[in-house]
Amino acid sequence: MIKNNVKDIMDRQNKGIRGTARETGLAINTVSGLYHNTSKRVDFETLEKLCKHLKVSTGELIEYIEDKEAQPE
Repeated sequence: MIKNNVKDIMDRQNKGIRGTARETGLAINTVSGLYHNTSKRVDFETLEKLCKHLKVSTGELIEYIEDKEAQPE
């Protein structure tokens, strides 16, 4: 499973959707989709802009968590 941490990071840093969109040059719909975890995909340029703006790595923004159901017992 891919876990999106954008909302948690933005909330922790008191960053809003509109301000982040304005400061990164990303479309408000792009930032909103990531914030609300409704995006189906994201491109590298978007990740780069968010990482730079939020001062985090891609692994902090989005992480892979192995599904418990998929793990052998």
